[in-house]
Amino acid sequence: MHIVGTAGHVDHGKSTLVERLTGVNPDRWAEERERGMTLDLGFARFEEGSVVAGIVDVPGHERFLHNMLAGASGMDVLLLVVAATEGVMPQTREHLAILRFLNVRDVLVAVTKCDLLSAADRDEALARIRSDLAGTLAADAPMTALSSTSGKGIPELRAALAAKLAALAPRNADAPLYMPIDRVFTLPGHGTIATGTLMQGSVRVGESVTLQPAGLRARVRSAHVFGTSVDRAAAGARVALNLPGVAREKISRGSVLSGPELLPSSHLVVHFTPLLEALPLLRRRTPVRASIGAAEILGTLLFERVPEREETVEARLLLREPTTAFGGVRFVLRRLSPKTLLGGGEIAGIEASGEGGDAPHVAALRAALAEAGLAGLGREELAAKLNLRAEAIEEIVDAALAAGELRAIAKPEAFVGAELSNALLERIVTQLARRHDEAPWAMGRTLQALAKELNFDEGLLYRYLAAFVGEGRLAARSGFYALPGHEPRFSEEQDRFFATFLQRDDTTRLVPVPASEIETAIRGSRIPGLADAYAALLARGALVRVGDELYGASQIAAIRARVERHLEQHRQMTVADFRTLIGTSRKFAVPLLEWFDARGITIRTGDLRALRANERNPSPR
Repeated sequence: MHIVGTAGHVDHGKSTLVERLTGVNPDRWAEERERGMTLDLGFARFEEGSVVAGIVDVPGHERFLHNMLAGASGMDVLLLVVAATEGVMPQTREHLAILRFLNVRDVLVAVTKCDLLSAADRDEALARIRSDLAGTLAADAPMTALSSTSGKGIPELRAALAAKLAALAPRNADAPLYMPIDRVFTLPGHGTIATGTLMQGSVRVGESVTLQPAGLRARVRSAHVFGTSVDRAAAGARVALNLPGVAREKISRGSVLSGPELLPSSHLVVHFTPLLEALPLLRRRTPVRASIGAAEILGTLLFERVPEREETVEARLLLREPTTAFGGVRFVLRRLSPKTLLGGGEIAGIEASGEGGDAPHVAALRAALAEAGLAGLGREELAAKLNLRAEAIEEIVDAALAAGELRAIAKPEAFVGAELSNALLERIVTQLARRHDEAPWAMGRTLQALAKELNFDEGLLYRYLAAFVGEGRLAARSGFYALPGHEPRFSEEQDRFFATFLQRDDTTRLVPVPASEIETAIRGSRIPGLADAYAALLARGALVRVGDELYGASQIAAIRARVERHLEQHRQMTVADFRTLIGTSRKFAVPLLEWFDARGITIRTGDLRALRANERNPSPR
């Protein structure tokens, strides 16, 4: 089996195309389907004749690039999706730049939304796309014009994709097991489930595997490949493994299941190729975000000679946390902030990480960090404690971070002993796990609630939470913190309660519900957890508060679509135009327009509105 991965700009129709090819909507979350935008990895089974493959659908939006990277490492064939109506966009180019450094062996280009153009405009769009792809991974790739709506071109794409997959050589099933984990969840009665692309090797039901970098041993109770139970899964497959006895919080995206032959390390020798535009950003010691397998780990890239052109050079990659890797594994490096692409390459080997006795400064470093406690120490304070010049502390800090001796927190920057900060992380994980068990409908915990429960300074806790979120240990959304992968699950009673307020017919489809009406009903209800469930709907964007009224996400999307179509045709709009457009009163129209203004969708000039220039509307006239 092989893996096909989508890539391309947001709104170009990747998920819709995957559904056309497989019959499965890869968007797993209700929020994704509500918003019509992929936020995380989605998966589907592709079958054409004797060819069977997995499809990984990745997010197109730049804010979810970390999720895209977690799924991109397993791609064999790239299915690049470009809308004929917009052509090659910035995120298309970024995805292609990233994928040149990974495992992609072949490319197909699917040009969607061709039914929205005339024949002449379509031909012009195809020629422009071909020209814009010159010099990229997809420069000479076969291109299929299609419409996911009408189905035109889908049979041709299916046949082309099947031919590409059939021509690929199989992955090595005899190599040591290596499966980066990109999703973890629990099933009642089964326990922890870990999923990922089996990059090499094989796994059997009943055998023991090692969870790295924790070093935990686990027995595989069951294995599934796209929902089908199997006794053995081999390299190239999308696999879900049931690992009883391993606590959910012990596994996260970025963990690796491996055989005993592969060991974790934080010191890697790499062959690195920079992007041309990244050359001015490279220093002898360059802080980086390293994407290896499904993991994103902070680290430092060390050069003997900083590259001066787009060339491959040998370097050392010191990671703040160990990961399981070996010679030949591909990686991508980005800046810490902004998270722009620096380049990527291939791991050449594992470097000894300094075992066999501490350097003279290590004991002093540990003592200084222990004395400072969770408040931590800045670079200058560390230099003073260790009686070293400020420039000498850089290498010590980098090595200590890579060896897992300390952790960095920001704003202001400080360093703290890893053992102390890991103990705090365990306390936070325990609180959040309890919260998820007791109130699965809630988003998680706010900063204020966690600080109170932990009896911890709120400002300092915020800095730690930011660090844990940056490492992928915790998730943050709309002011709530949660364990990675947690999504609110409502009870049947809660679902029925909200459905009574949100049902719409054709005459009231765009009419909001007064927030006070729902909130009064919540206060008077005996259904457990309604207030938390209500907060979760608002935080996820499934409910949108505009002034004193509540709209569903689909209502807001429908209203926005009407506004954009009107302004693209008429260039400007009055309040009266807007009222007529959506069939509402001034009471509702004015707050809605102000809401669109505040979010940069429209811009007000006197009594008129126009589309604001942005990526989606690049040239409002």
